[in-house]
Amino acid sequence: MNRVFVCSCFGITEQQVKKHAEDGACTPRQIASACRAGTDCGSCVRRIQALLGRGECPRRELADQGKPVLTALDEAA
Repeated sequence: MNRVFVCSCFGITEQQVKKHAEDGACTPRQIASACRAGTDCGSCVRRIQALLGRGECPRRELADQGKPVLTALDEAA
């Protein structure tokens, strides 16, 4: 199996980053929350951003508009 590692610190592969993106992670910070990639030395953050690209993402669009991203938390408050 050909594995392309994105984050050597935590052994996170390109395929894992893409899977987290499919599950809704839109930013390097959301990828970090999902699997810790990018939270140690930080050298992979640009690669993660490149993998995420600037495709459609409802949460990113809300954030870009300055609107709350975690609406469920806002409603619970």
